[in-house]
Amino acid sequence: MATYDLDEQERLDELKAWWKRWGSLAMLGLAVVIAAAAGWRYWQNQTVKQSLEAATVYEKLTQSLAANDAKGARDAGAMLIDQYKNTAYAPRAALLLAKLNAGAKDMKSAQAQLEWAVANSKEPAVKDLARLRLAGLQLDQKQYDAAMKTLSASHSDAFAFRFHDLKGDVLIAQGKPTEARTAYQAAFGTLAQDDPYRNIVELKLDALGGESK
Repeated sequence: MATYDLDEQERLDELKAWWKRWGSLAMLGLAVVIAAAAGWRYWQNQTVKQSLEAATVYEKLTQSLAANDAKGARDAGAMLIDQYKNTAYAPRAALLLAKLNAGAKDMKSAQAQLEWAVANSKEPAVKDLARLRLAGLQLDQKQYDAAMKTLSASHSDAFAFRFHDLKGDVLIAQGKPTEARTAYQAAFGTLAQDDPYRNIVELKLDALGGESK
């Protein structure tokens, strides 16, 4: 029993010595862990709150568009871009506002909103769609070099045929039928046999003469 008591005392003394040397640092580390966990929970809660609020504003945007309330749509869209830019709703709002402004012949604002969506969207599909619309806008304004630069950015395979097809349109506008044919052929080659858009690309190739493949 005496040996047992001595062993216990030695362990207790070792623990006291360790705590004296490292106790403050251990408490600091624990405090950091607790603070980090609390910060993570706060960030999660704020993210959920932001998303819910953004969803409400986005609904107002779509309702305003449906009611042909351009001012209401622009106000809701601006709020999403300014106050909820880190949510998935903001880039979508930019796409809708770009379409609204393009319809109103405000190409400068439409282009700025599409560029914002390209720069800020975290979703590849939304980013690709914004690039395609931006390139289309640039084509309409005869900004051919800018359109080709936009279309030369990396994109997902799901949108490959649209990027190639639009490149062909830009090259036709530039008076480069040979290069346009190559782009259309690339678009044609990515489309499934039953894809209805395949016929449209084939008509473009036929207009240039030669084989589709």
